Amino acid sequence: MKKVIGLSFVLGILLSCHLATAAPLAVGDAIPAVAAKDQHGAAYTFTNGTAFLLVAVEMDAAKAANQKLAAEGAGYLEKHGATYLMDIHPMPGIAKVFALPKMRKYPHRIVLIETKGVLNWAPSKPGHVTLLALNPEGRVSKISYWNPASESASGLFK
Repeated sequence: MKKVIGLSFVLGILLSCHLATAAPLAVGDAIPAVAAKDQHGAAYTFTNGTAFLLVAVEMDAAKAANQKLAAEGAGYLEKHGATYLMDIHPMPGIAKVFALPKMRKYPHRIVLIETKGVLNWAPSKPGHVTLLALNPEGRVSKISYWNPASESASGLFK
């Protein structure tokens, strides 16, 4: 039993190290497996066929993105085959107690990434949300960046 627990521990450490050092994706790369829950506690698993991934790794950009996406109304992301991933791992536990009820009021789905390193594969640019256009096989066909503080969400999915 100790060997199984020890092996699991070592594999967990190796996986964590791999996630922490993963290079950002480039055009042509496949999206890694992503499984998390949204702001309502519903399970999400990335599947091929998703047309766009919005990835927010900075809290200020994520807050601005939530405002702009909410202004587009319910069903906006789904209409475009888009999923919005938001990295909340740096958020203190007490902040989550207050932030989650607010997030539940948004009409769009927010997939909450709560583990450090899970989104290390996502390219990023300070102050921006990454927009990954995907082909039907789940490979990146285009990488762009959206500044939700100064740009509308209405033209994101062209």
